[in-house]
Amino acid sequence: MTTEQTQTLLAMIAVLGMFVLLVLPSLIGAARDRRIDRQIREAQERDRSEAQKSSSRSTVPSTATWYADGRRSKKLVSS
Repeated sequence: MTTEQTQTLLAMIAVLGMFVLLVLPSLIGAARDRRIDRQIREAQERDRSEAQKSSSRSTVPSTATWYADGRRSKKLVSS
């Protein structure tokens, strides 16, 4: 390998290295944006599914509510 070929090879490696250094932050930012978009989409889907589940539930009070209502009415009657 001649000196000229070695210098050419080193120059090509230097240019490729600089190209990688310039492009790498953009690639990292794009990957980060995609990850954040995916997390937002998953959270919205989770919220939608929870909203559908909660709207399909009956509005019957729990046992604790029935018990508390009964105790309140007894206190009102007895006083």
